[in-house]
Amino acid sequence: MRQQKPVVLVTGASRGIGAAAAVAFARAGWRVAITARTQVDGQMLDHQLRRPDGAVMSGSLASTAAAAQKAGAEAFAHPMDLMDSTSLDAAFDAVLAHYGRIDVLLNNAVYQDRESNALLRDLDDDALQRTLWGNVVAPVHLARRALPVMVAQGGGQIVNVTSGAGKHDPPVPADQGAWGYAYGASKAALGRLSGCINVEYGQQGVRAFSVNPGLVSTEAVTATLGDGGLLEQRYGAMKPERIASALLWLVTDPSAADLAGRPDMIDLQDLIRDGRVKS
Repeated sequence: MRQQKPVVLVTGASRGIGAAAAVAFARAGWRVAITARTQVDGQMLDHQLRRPDGAVMSGSLASTAAAAQKAGAEAFAHPMDLMDSTSLDAAFDAVLAHYGRIDVLLNNAVYQDRESNALLRDLDDDALQRTLWGNVVAPVHLARRALPVMVAQGGGQIVNVTSGAGKHDPPVPADQGAWGYAYGASKAALGRLSGCINVEYGQQGVRAFSVNPGLVSTEAVTATLGDGGLLEQRYGAMKPERIASALLWLVTDPSAADLAGRPDMIDLQDLIRDGRVKS
């Protein structure tokens, strides 16, 4: 019997790193499942990050699915709202019903609202709770759904997309071009998930990675921090497509397995700069 192509589930795939990753996996011959809130371009949503002029950012599940299919892959798109556990389960169940397996869960989606990067004086409890739910509770929920599936099928991998904001203090206050407490705290918490997965499920064929993509020139970054803002001037920014190449390398190259045991975040841009990832 011909072996079926592996399946990747990419959350937050309407634009940015998620969309680029979906296309990269598609080109590599994977079957692709994508989720996000934005189903069609221009869709208006609550708690939606927009450009400074109020315009909706481009990108949608429909556009990413079309790009993945153009790259030669089978693509399955399903809406998913991080803030709604029923929506999380419905999307996960739909993907599993469609493909019958999930080989890689790419926990990429984040709660995108300017309140996540509010100054402490402006951060209220509700905004903090929303950020922690979207960036911690939701991806942990999806990982907990994926783990028994991966064990039953003989293995799988979970990649949790964190951030340097989860391990460093901001260089300047949030209103001057850096991140706020809520976002940084949520990414720090997510960064601890992979280690627990490896300790608890490593002997059952499941591997997890915590990755830091660094500053990436996505629409969300430019909408939040500005185009060519302070962080980009200080650290530089990579294109989403290069980060997508690093994510694909991480779950396909045998030499990457040792990185799963690291207690800190894996800096994807370092993997590209040192030549391990060809992008």
